[in-house]
Amino acid sequence: MYALIDANSFYASAEKVFDPAIRNRPVVVLTNNDGCICALCEHAKKLGVKKFGPYYKVKKLLAQHNAVIRSSNYELYDYLSNKMMLVAAGYAPQQHIYSIDECFLYFDNWQPSEPWQDYAERIQRDVWQQVRLPVCVGLGSTPTLAKVASFAGKKLGSKSGIAVLNTPQAIQTALSQMDVQDVWGIGKRIAEKLRSQGILTAWQLAMFDAKTLRKQFSVEVERTVRELNGITCIEWDQERAQKQQIYSTRAFGQPVGSHQALRESLCWHAEKVAEKLRRQHSKVLLLTLFTHANPFAATEQYHKAVQHRFAQPTNDTRALVQAASNASNALYKANIKLHKCGVGAIEIIDTDHEQGDMFAELQHNPRLMQCMDAINHRYGSQTIGAAAKGINPQWSMKREYLSPQYTTNWRHIPKVGC
Repeated sequence: MYALIDANSFYASAEKVFDPAIRNRPVVVLTNNDGCICALCEHAKKLGVKKFGPYYKVKKLLAQHNAVIRSSNYELYDYLSNKMMLVAAGYAPQQHIYSIDECFLYFDNWQPSEPWQDYAERIQRDVWQQVRLPVCVGLGSTPTLAKVASFAGKKLGSKSGIAVLNTPQAIQTALSQMDVQDVWGIGKRIAEKLRSQGILTAWQLAMFDAKTLRKQFSVEVERTVRELNGITCIEWDQERAQKQQIYSTRAFGQPVGSHQALRESLCWHAEKVAEKLRRQHSKVLLLTLFTHANPFAATEQYHKAVQHRFAQPTNDTRALVQAASNASNALYKANIKLHKCGVGAIEIIDTDHEQGDMFAELQHNPRLMQCMDAINHRYGSQTIGAAAKGINPQWSMKREYLSPQYTTNWRHIPKVGC
């Protein structure tokens, strides 16, 4: 048996955890630079607000209904996600974290002493009590059926957020009420082709010949059909595969025209890339750095990229920041308003398979980097870092509606009155 634990409107729900006063108000969370809506709670959905729509189009409507607007608070979301996953992990022998707001639990042949429905309700209740996040819990004999159960818990029946598909009748009932496009692994394009063949629901998809669909589409569609029929085809490695490339890139909070702002931003991204490299025990040989103007603005267009090859692999923040600082000279062009820049590690090697050069000058200090990472882990991201990225830079991402960083900033610790 598998269970899918899925947080409801995670970003919006996370904003309510430390601010009970807004729990019954419409809450909308915006993307980077406060441009579009990336998450909204049920109260906001009832106003007709759509996900991924531009914020400026509904700004007046939201103000009329006393909605709460929040910029993306990634530090808060990361903390609450980790806490939610920790609570969920205690309920099964194995856990697979699928995304920031979803995880699968695998029970194998283990059975709880209580009915699965009661067990799912206990998971849901425990996550709420310990983290204050509302979650759906769907159970099925395969990961795909667990996804279907999660859908059923949200959209069908009592909409309690709990669904257990452990009988043929329960599975057929859920699949018959589920549009084929809502099936995990079936996107819009494939769904359109399936509809042209008379396959409108998930149940009709499950009843179709899997081998025929493999010939028409792919082995992934065949696996989806088999999973809907209770045959497990999806398995996860115990360890995640390392990324082959690592990027850090972001649009400026406002157009940038100075060399200093570009240099600081590139150094900031280089520091982020170095942190990600160390996190997966990798080093970089080749770095790409780029910047460009806004392609949609009625201003002079500009796009340029440069590369830097290290004499030996490194994940030392100082080496990457130095490379970024030097690259800014080649990337900068006077009288150009820049919209975005970024840094990418495009040739990566595993530190366990590194081939050293006894004649090359060392470009990294592992113990220093371990110390820096430990400080940032304990006291919050960016507690210590490269000075080259600037202090309170004007180019940083616009987050005008940012909520307090309750869990990573000493100044933002909630105050309790009694």
